[in-house]
Amino acid sequence: MTGLEGVEQSPARAGTTVPRWSPAVEDERGVKSLELYGNPAEREVRLPSRPESAAVARRLAQIVILRQWGMGPKIAEDVVLLVSELVGNAVRHTGAREFGLRMLRRRGWLRVEVKDPSRGLPCLMPVQPLDVSGRGLFLVDRLADRWGVDLLPLGKTTWFELRLTER
Repeated sequence: MTGLEGVEQSPARAGTTVPRWSPAVEDERGVKSLELYGNPAEREVRLPSRPESAAVARRLAQIVILRQWGMGPKIAEDVVLLVSELVGNAVRHTGAREFGLRMLRRRGWLRVEVKDPSRGLPCLMPVQPLDVSGRGLFLVDRLADRWGVDLLPLGKTTWFELRLTER
């Protein structure tokens, strides 16, 4: 579940309280991620191509959207979900050692880019109600105002854009 990684979700014992996700804890983790990896709104941040890097990318995106750019929780939620999908594709399907995350903002638009060294193109597949995987680009296609792939001499950049005026 987005934003809940690292938080214990075991059932509560009688008379005990189980720690739950909290915005303050997640915000602190985001700030630590910024300090450790850098700010994707200032430059491309390179992350290791491992499943746990998706959590780092989500935290970076969330902290930029909420704290640096001062946007609301709805757009932060959409961006975090879409970042998770693009990063998941880069980690699962490219065989890369690392990938790059970049966030750009211009008047009326927000753009997020995930760069990897593979020239294999992502494929938007039809999704059935009971499918348990393969929904990533379907979600990107549904939630983003625009998305695409730019081929590079050594890899590609998969990106999405969200219009800001309507959110």
